[in-house]
Amino acid sequence: MQMSEKILQFLSEPARETPFLVLDLDLVVERYREVKNALPDIDVYYAVKANPADEIVTALADEGSCFDVASIPEMEACVRLGISADRMSYGHTIKKESDIAKAHAAGIDLFAFDSAAEMEKLGRAAPGSRVFCRLVTKGEGADWPLSKKFGFQVEIAEDLLARAKNCGLQPHGISFHVGSQQTDPEQWDAAIAEAAALFRTLDRKGVSLELINLGGGLPARYLNDVPTTARYGDAIMTAMHKHFGNQMPQMILEPGRGLVGDAGVIQAEVVLIAERHNGKAARWVYLDIGKFGGLPETIGEAIKYRITTPRDGGETVPSILAGPTCEELDVLYEHTPYPLPKDLQVGDRIEIQSAGAYTWSYAAVCFNGIPPLKQHVI
Repeated sequence: MQMSEKILQFLSEPARETPFLVLDLDLVVERYREVKNALPDIDVYYAVKANPADEIVTALADEGSCFDVASIPEMEACVRLGISADRMSYGHTIKKESDIAKAHAAGIDLFAFDSAAEMEKLGRAAPGSRVFCRLVTKGEGADWPLSKKFGFQVEIAEDLLARAKNCGLQPHGISFHVGSQQTDPEQWDAAIAEAAALFRTLDRKGVSLELINLGGGLPARYLNDVPTTARYGDAIMTAMHKHFGNQMPQMILEPGRGLVGDAGVIQAEVVLIAERHNGKAARWVYLDIGKFGGLPETIGEAIKYRITTPRDGGETVPSILAGPTCEELDVLYEHTPYPLPKDLQVGDRIEIQSAGAYTWSYAAVCFNGIPPLKQHVI
């Protein structure tokens, strides 16, 4: 995937101070339409946390998107931009009771939970609201699994949804997340099968669910190619028809990375190139951006960004990439050395591709006094 003409033009202009993220808004809209074309019967709730820029939220709102918010500031930003509460869900399962009350007072009435304590908080702070519980998944096939911190086992979900009415809530549906940057479209099948079985079990107990939240997972393109959006659409809808038959519930999807990831490019500068001899010789390339500046998804080398340089095309040397801070953990890629040009120089500007998601929104405020990552939406 090549950089868009708009981004190339932006980068060709007089040099700006690095590091910064530049994001092509047209690519976000294009990807949204692609998702809607692949899944026309599914309501899209953009995961605002992926990149909460006003320009992105406004453009997606104009396209008809709804929004998954994970905090009161995200909700307030959407409200400020003219988005009504009926186009938002509060999809985070760990919320202060006071925040639940604020969201409920603002008009949000669709909330997630994945513990008895959270359900009880919702009952007290948002009585009458529609709730959906999140099932745990294995996260297989995902570069960034979400399989430990969140989610119920099916048996617990069944019990709590059956008891939700006793808390003054409307048991409304099931959600799951097959893992961020999910590279295997077939991973939705098992989760949908579990959800469908739970729908039937609860229906026999007099609890009629209406919603399945298919979560996020649609990928961006990093080092390796990923299936097309159409392929994901086919896999998801095949699984839905297979497991729900003619009793199809309302369906929503919460893409974040899949909408904005490929639309952004980070430009950074090479600060230092050094040979280290800690047991064996290694070439270290230090950039002016690292884990704390917007690249925390390199933890465990989980997300492997494509990196281009102005000297590509010649001889390369395996290189360890690290950030600029005085923190030992600020190493981006060590076990997966990147082949970078042998003649790469200090001061060269490099581009980190498909960096539109979970970079600007993740950047630390001032570690080592370094300001947050700048973003230009064009």
